[in-house]
Amino acid sequence: MKDITHIRADFPILKTKVYGKPLVYFDNGATTQKPQCVIDTVSDVFTSYNANIHRGIHSLSDKASEEYEKAREKVRSFINAGKREEIVFTSGATSSINAVAFSFGERFIENGDEIIISHLEHHANIVPWQMMCERRGAKLKVIPINDNGEIILGEYYKLLSFKTKLVAIAQVSNALGIILPVKEIIEAAHSANVPVLVDGAQGVQHGVTDVCAFDCDFYVFSGHKIYGPTGIGVLYGKEKWLAELPPYQGGGDMVENVTFEKTTYNELPFKFEAGTMNFPGAIGLGTALDYLLSLGRENIAAREKELLDYATNRLSGIEGLHIYGGSPFKISTISFLLNNIHQYDTGMILDKLGIAVRTGTHCAQPVMDRFGIDGTVRASMCFYNTIEEIEYLGTGIEKVISMFS
Repeated sequence: MKDITHIRADFPILKTKVYGKPLVYFDNGATTQKPQCVIDTVSDVFTSYNANIHRGIHSLSDKASEEYEKAREKVRSFINAGKREEIVFTSGATSSINAVAFSFGERFIENGDEIIISHLEHHANIVPWQMMCERRGAKLKVIPINDNGEIILGEYYKLLSFKTKLVAIAQVSNALGIILPVKEIIEAAHSANVPVLVDGAQGVQHGVTDVCAFDCDFYVFSGHKIYGPTGIGVLYGKEKWLAELPPYQGGGDMVENVTFEKTTYNELPFKFEAGTMNFPGAIGLGTALDYLLSLGRENIAAREKELLDYATNRLSGIEGLHIYGGSPFKISTISFLLNNIHQYDTGMILDKLGIAVRTGTHCAQPVMDRFGIDGTVRASMCFYNTIEEIEYLGTGIEKVISMFS
């Protein structure tokens, strides 16, 4: 892995100053910053070969189409999917989940059926299933969590029944950073012939994700959380499922033949890619994946564990600071509160010091309800962060406490 100084030089925004102070960016769970190579790639699309994909016979369209499909292959390889036809580009993880919720619901869900999710889910992996349940007369079942924020597997096993038609769970909790036992969840579901969707929005960027090893039926993630552009995401689905599901949206490129009497649909994966796709975003995502591979995903995971361990020790030593999510199975994210100090006040003061953290419910209100709080301060770190920045965060938190004491 490259030296940290050279890595940070790859990300131009890290040279930014906030209120005259060097930017310390600890909001990577919300969105990651972009390396110069990704910025250059997207710029090159618009300056060199901007043209609609799959529909033109001129050279610009050929080039754009070729690079778009190269990006699809890069995604396939990155998550170890079996076939490129199993990789569908969307606008993000939220769009991917909604697509499955609609299409799977239309084809397979009937009155009285059940969908299982966990108490740790982001709203994007709750609301689409609630909408589908309301539409189809199904019921939503929730795997509870313990005081450490870990799901209770024994309770999950009890929820599985002949009524269960799908399990949808996060790979990693965005609110607490806790890694879910995805492999065990999938194995139990499959033993009951139940397919599983994994929300990888907070997991795919932290080490190696292998959908074949998981044996998940669907996997989703967003480009902007893995150092790629915004507005692009991925839906992986096993070919057997994608072939059976009806399209989520209609329009250009997802059709084979259209008459006023009947429309037939395009082959996979194009059946699920209606309209003009975000081809610059997809191509930029491909570059982001290349960049991560150049650093080495095992190296990234080791670096981020070092940061997590240091930050946990540093922040745990601050009197009055309480960390939520005490599980040892975590990514480099720490959610915390300071005694009698509202998280918004903490976040605003840290911002004045140049430190960017996330405050609030993190689109995971049920998690906050479980702990009887209305939100946390979340510091989410990644490989371009440093030990010195963690020390500065600790000093900033101590300053917040002193201001309110």
